[in-house]
Amino acid sequence: MPEIFASGLRRAGWLAGLPALALTWASATLYAAPQIAERIEAAGAPVAAGTDTGTGEPWLRLEARGRDLLAAGEAPDVGVRDTVLTRLAALDGPRRIVSAVGLVETAAPFQWAAIRTGPDRIALEGSRPVEIGRRVLEARVTGALSPGTNLDDTARAARGAPPDFPSAAAFLAARLSGLTKGSRASLSDTVLSLSGEAVDVPAYEALRAALSDPPEGYSIGRVEILPPLVAQYRFAVEKTARGIVLDGFAPAASDLEAARREAQEAAVGTGGQVEDRLLLGRGLDPAIDPKGLIAYAFRLADLIQTGRIAFADGTISMTGDAIDGQAIPDAQALMRDARPAGVKAGAVALTARPLSPYRVTIRRTADAVTLSGHVPDARTRERILEALKPRLFREPVIDRTRLAEGAPPDLGEALAAAIPLVTGLADGAVTVSDRALTLTGESLYRESAARVPDRLAGALPPGWTGRAAVSARQPAERRDPETCRAEGAAAVAGASLRFPAGSTALTPSFYPTLDTLAALAKACPTLRLTVSGPADPAKAAPTPAAGPTPGEEAHPAAAEHAQVASAAKADVPAKADVPAKADAPAKADAPAKPVPSDQTAASGKPASAGGAAPGRKDAAVTGAARGDPPKKEAGKRDAVKKEPTGHGKAAAKKPADAPEEPPQDLPRLRAQAVVEYLLQAGARPDQVAPGPDGPAGPVAFALLP
Repeated sequence: MPEIFASGLRRAGWLAGLPALALTWASATLYAAPQIAERIEAAGAPVAAGTDTGTGEPWLRLEARGRDLLAAGEAPDVGVRDTVLTRLAALDGPRRIVSAVGLVETAAPFQWAAIRTGPDRIALEGSRPVEIGRRVLEARVTGALSPGTNLDDTARAARGAPPDFPSAAAFLAARLSGLTKGSRASLSDTVLSLSGEAVDVPAYEALRAALSDPPEGYSIGRVEILPPLVAQYRFAVEKTARGIVLDGFAPAASDLEAARREAQEAAVGTGGQVEDRLLLGRGLDPAIDPKGLIAYAFRLADLIQTGRIAFADGTISMTGDAIDGQAIPDAQALMRDARPAGVKAGAVALTARPLSPYRVTIRRTADAVTLSGHVPDARTRERILEALKPRLFREPVIDRTRLAEGAPPDLGEALAAAIPLVTGLADGAVTVSDRALTLTGESLYRESAARVPDRLAGALPPGWTGRAAVSARQPAERRDPETCRAEGAAAVAGASLRFPAGSTALTPSFYPTLDTLAALAKACPTLRLTVSGPADPAKAAPTPAAGPTPGEEAHPAAAEHAQVASAAKADVPAKADVPAKADAPAKADAPAKPVPSDQTAASGKPASAGGAAPGRKDAAVTGAARGDPPKKEAGKRDAVKKEPTGHGKAAAKKPADAPEEPPQDLPRLRAQAVVEYLLQAGARPDQVAPGPDGPAGPVAFALLP
């Protein structure tokens, strides 16, 4: 050995042997440690075996860590725990006893969770039923997982578990098979919850299906599962002869519902069905609003008869047959100017073809009435709008129709016939496809819904076919007769329904009372009532001074009205040389009197049989048929208006612009308007009828025995 090396070794002394010593010690430890651990655990095994419970498994679990012995588990009580720890301390092998022994407690709420910590690893935590052995529960959970999945079980035994806990735990564990790392399935008493992210689309759909059928006695709580991330996000709306097809993905459940809602509305216009192939999936550019993209796609789809609107790789395109020639430039304008942010414009490949079938739809909701489809000309459109507006209260009419040739004959007449039916529904639609008209929707009243098919069949023009599918929203209700009569009396006693002067139109103040009476009629089959329409208040008699000033001519309209009125007034005698004046207004409350035969002969005009109602067209025609007055009297009639004061007496002057008197049958027409509303609202025809005409004032109701 060289001298210099030997000298260095002497100076290092015993330190030079430390590496070799450390290597020897490490080798001995690696070799002996497992054997030591086995001897320590074997020494404690009898103590653990003595803690066996009714489950067939000891509650005490022992694990050797070096020369230390770790004791874990849940003792039934403090005394048992102290006894076990004392026995373990008396063992010779362990250096020390590390206690993690707890006590069995009652968990409220009883909570348990399974967490995916890796592709093939699940951690269990929380509480497990003390009545069920740990290994038994682990076996049940493992059986629901994918093969090769390992468990890390730290759940503690506790009292208060819900019934059939193993089934619920296995159900939750099985759901983790389709979720990624970090996903969690938990139980709180009988409520099951899930959170995480699906591994793929099939797993997500399977998860949604499974959650619809939880174990008996359990319910689904919070579910926060993210859809899977798809490599190629796409969305498409396809129009076919059978209806609407949805395809592709939607990022969230709310977006999925928005697409389905748009498709249902579009399908109403085509009379077809919706085929839903949409799946939940993420992958849309965050800069693009999914609901905005869906709405835009359906705006484009409104411009095609058949075809496809497709979004893929950030670009939207459209192909197919345009609804009309104007639709092609409209689509190009939409593609150029109205795209949502982040969406690129694709191809617009449309062909203009004749409309087949020719479609138009009137959609009635609680908020609005919407017209869509095609009409042949502006006149037909105006006819439809004019038929709609008087039948609506506050709802706006949204007109989205377009002009196109090829409409079936009598389209306007068919729609005008169906408008009273669709506006009487709570929600519904009239759809025309060529000469087939379909009415669908929901009525507030069962009786009204039952009458719709017959009313539709009788209203359509010849050559048209109609189909009605209207359901009732409210179930039938029945009340005892005494209650019905008491409630009916209370409803009519507080009613003060007044028509505007000269009008038969119901005002909004009528509706609450009439709806109450209709509801009572539906619930009370024995209820009978009559409706008496009121007359208008009598007008004050005009003063003799009223009339045109000297030199002022009477208004032509007033002269015409006076001529009509005089034709109905048969009790004013005429002089032999002067025909009966045509300017005397008839009184509404004065019955016509027969004209004496000598007066008839003197005038040379036949007497009117019974007189004519004032203001009626037939009265005007009869007066005209009697001949013109002499020319010398025509000037007087135009200059001065006289009111008869008796047989042969001169008439006083009256204003030239006197308004038309209302028809004598105004009370009857008002009663009929109220009765018609009650019938539309669900009352049966045998329950309500017009009564005797009433005096001026409010509408009068009478309950029949």
